[in-house]
Amino acid sequence: MNYPVWDVSFGAGLLIALISVLHVFISHFAVGGGLFLVLTEKKAYRENDTALLEWLKRHTKFFVLVTVVLGAVTGVGIWFTIALVHPSGTSTLIHSYVWGWAIEWVFFFLEITAALLYLYGWSKLDRRTHLWFGWIYFIAAFASMVIINGILTFMLTSGRWIENREFWVGFFNPTYFPSLFLRFAFALALAGIYALLTASVQKDAALKAKIVKWSAWWIVPAFVVLPLFAYWYVRNIAPEVWSSSQGLMPTATFYADLILIFSVVTFVLSLLTLVKPAKLHIVFSLLVMASAFTTMWAFEFIREAIRKPYIIANYMYANSIYKTPMPGDGGFNVPQLNETGVLHTAKWMSQRKLTAENQVAVGKEIFRVQCQSCHTVAAYRGVKAVLQQRNWESATLLQMLGSLEAMHNGTMPPFGGTEAERAALAAFLSGLYSPSPAAGLPDGQAIFASNCAPCHRAVPADRIYSQLRELDEETISVMVEDLQSLNARMPQIQLSAEQRLALAQWLRQ
Repeated sequence: MNYPVWDVSFGAGLLIALISVLHVFISHFAVGGGLFLVLTEKKAYRENDTALLEWLKRHTKFFVLVTVVLGAVTGVGIWFTIALVHPSGTSTLIHSYVWGWAIEWVFFFLEITAALLYLYGWSKLDRRTHLWFGWIYFIAAFASMVIINGILTFMLTSGRWIENREFWVGFFNPTYFPSLFLRFAFALALAGIYALLTASVQKDAALKAKIVKWSAWWIVPAFVVLPLFAYWYVRNIAPEVWSSSQGLMPTATFYADLILIFSVVTFVLSLLTLVKPAKLHIVFSLLVMASAFTTMWAFEFIREAIRKPYIIANYMYANSIYKTPMPGDGGFNVPQLNETGVLHTAKWMSQRKLTAENQVAVGKEIFRVQCQSCHTVAAYRGVKAVLQQRNWESATLLQMLGSLEAMHNGTMPPFGGTEAERAALAAFLSGLYSPSPAAGLPDGQAIFASNCAPCHRAVPADRIYSQLRELDEETISVMVEDLQSLNARMPQIQLSAEQRLALAQWLRQ
């Protein structure tokens, strides 16, 4: 079935990202931090270090406040936002993995209970019992990660689940184990990073030095193996999925660079804490944490970016439209929408009839239903600025809407609807900007960027680009004049003879 569209003016996707990245940064700490607490407590007992034990008691309170309180609140926040922004996708995850979620919630309850008993048991329980509660907490937290990881990776690499809808086939998908190892390694690093923060405010220099050294050796080895697990993870992503990050997907390429930069920065800063551990300042520990947060933030953003155009790979598009007809989809699939139209299929529309008078209003409704899960008009991922930059005429824009799935390495869903509805969407989008006439001499590179770059790249690997470079300028100019004779899906871009020649000359350079 299809659901109402939740209108978030600054971008629904951004709201999910803000909540989920914070939650992930805390939830990974909850896993690694649980093991850190137990092993540090054992270390304190083994060395008969009462000062370390007293610090660990304070660190436990900080740990519980962050993970049990803020972590739980942001976790509920994720469920709230994804249910409103992607109700169909959320429904699929619940129905397909209902027992997985049920088991995870049992572990989550056990996790919270054990954490509270561990916190309040410092002065009430004997050492052996207290350590057992710590181990119970860690095992429950790790079990939660094991389960949630399977469902999250399924969304990116659904594997053969598309064919048989079997629970375990989707759960143990191609990226399951690489992702689990990657996340657990980062969780161990975060255990040390959070410990650096509480260690940095200690007055006792000797104690601070000991904690900093102990914490750094949780971070450094983890960041040594992280690239290996990341490589394993990337190798298990389908080439056509990963290709979306290769140049034409600004989000993916930008955040891929951030991962490389800030993972190195975090590693180096962690090593530097070992130089003068007794003098670690809280500002420096916050820098380490901020760098690690940026690394995690970039990873989560790129994971979401390369999943486009889907919310569940090869099953449901990011705008909650099914790729192919499915039982109970309410006709909200691309083939059905192309036949019957959005106005007669979507249940939550303010417009039901398309006329010349309400064409723009209908286009706005179609934008809300089909585009707003990823885009806004003028805020986060706003289309207005992009369209103004492209400077397309109305006819070109209309044809571009017919090939959305070919643009930007296929990171957008195809348009689902009738030709008249596509024209209505084009009319609405055309009203957001005014095409400006080109000033001065035609610029071939700029013409390529505005009219060709959404689908093609100026690199040898692009077949069309390579073939055109082999032709003479006159032939290229003639071909560009009638692109649809080459491929019916290509837009008939309106270029003057001078612009076509400038484009041909630039392609030949």
